[in-house]
Amino acid sequence: MFDHMGALHPHSRVSATLKVFPPVLQRAERLLLVVIMSGRKPRSVANPLESAINTPSERILKECHSLYVDSENGLVKIANSLGVQLLPPRKKIIVMIMGNHSAGKSSFINWYVEEHIQKAGVAIETQGFTFITSGRKRESLTGNATLHLYPHFRPLLEFKGVTDYLSAEISTSKQKKFSLVTFVDTPGLVDGDMVYPFNVNSAITWLGEQADLVFVFFDPMGQALCKRTLNIVEKLSEKCGDKVLFYLSKADEAGNETDRQRVMMQIVQELCRRPGLNKCGFEMPTIYIPNPQKPSRCVNQIDGVCQTIEKTINQAVQKTLNQLEKDSDLICATISSRLQQDRADVSYNKSVRLHSFLCGALGIVLPTLFILSFIVNTISKEQLDDLLGEGAARIVYIFTGVVMYLWDWIPEDGQVICVIVFGAFCYFLLFLAKYFAGRGNKTLTKKEKRAMAEYNDYINDIVKAKKGKLYEWYLQQCAAEYDF
Repeated sequence: MFDHMGALHPHSRVSATLKVFPPVLQRAERLLLVVIMSGRKPRSVANPLESAINTPSERILKECHSLYVDSENGLVKIANSLGVQLLPPRKKIIVMIMGNHSAGKSSFINWYVEEHIQKAGVAIETQGFTFITSGRKRESLTGNATLHLYPHFRPLLEFKGVTDYLSAEISTSKQKKFSLVTFVDTPGLVDGDMVYPFNVNSAITWLGEQADLVFVFFDPMGQALCKRTLNIVEKLSEKCGDKVLFYLSKADEAGNETDRQRVMMQIVQELCRRPGLNKCGFEMPTIYIPNPQKPSRCVNQIDGVCQTIEKTINQAVQKTLNQLEKDSDLICATISSRLQQDRADVSYNKSVRLHSFLCGALGIVLPTLFILSFIVNTISKEQLDDLLGEGAARIVYIFTGVVMYLWDWIPEDGQVICVIVFGAFCYFLLFLAKYFAGRGNKTLTKKEKRAMAEYNDYINDIVKAKKGKLYEWYLQQCAAEYDF
């Protein structure tokens, strides 16, 4: 039962496991036992149990994404309530692969995913755009369903006819870093009389601008110097040259080392003839799909492609965390600005209301005093004292006396004009009162102020704190403990 090292024998370990697992798993355990006893290694599967556990990068990207799209306190929802537009970060990087037909684009994707998803062959198998991504179950989507899965690619609808040539392949594979990658397999490009059902050059160029990486595969056996390919690559290089990488695919089929060098020299010379592609230190690694049955002496740098993808994923994590901090600061600054503006609006509204009150009061008091003066002038002082009291009657006499003095000072032939002007002035005062009353700015309600304060506290206490923990956790995966 125990071997010479004191460890439990494999047969005993499986037998012990059979007692613990439910009966439905016993048959699988028996098959595993047969494999162990026969001395053969079990065949690896596309989605092993160990890989089902999320990687640190995957968890960080998902956590950041959830902070944006949360139904209650998502940053997108908070920003929309403040009139700010935010886009949630993608949970995966986009890797677009382009090149002439039969350049090995689909074969590379199948190799990376370790599953036969895309058709590969000499014929032009890929005539549209196919998005290959990981998911819970194997599924194929077409047309509008693909755009529902990738809403940020909806601008593709502007390219007439492209919708019918969109598809998505969802795989359960967790191999390499596939859970954090979405591949875009583009149509094989050829020159001559080939007619595409949509503007393929513009569509590929737009997708390349959205992608995080653009791999350009040159096939030494096919149309490696396809002018259509070079034209698109030149446009992409002008707009986003830092993410465009070139590879000599199917390098094992290019003959001996001398033949490969000749092919690479021809491709590099053709690329350097174009002003947008004339770079210093031009690199074109040789890659091919490894085949144990067909060993080759050609240097295969396909692992370097995987390292490039992994490096871009790490950069995407850093960019996402940095963007999370910027968006959080933007929302907090917007809230602070809105509250400061609201305080200014409240102060302005008080001033406006004061102006409105004064103009309205004068517009009513002056004509009232004018009319009252003539009425008081017809009443004797004794009657007014009995009616209002001695103190109030004295005040009324003073004001009405001023009005009657001014009235007597006006010549009789000008009194009518003065009454018209006085009435117009009072009407103007009432007009100003109404004008100032409508000049007030809209201010925040108590409920809105309370909501903004809660948003601000949530971002400072929850979002930024979580961002700091995620960043620290990410760095702990990269650096040694003594660096912290």
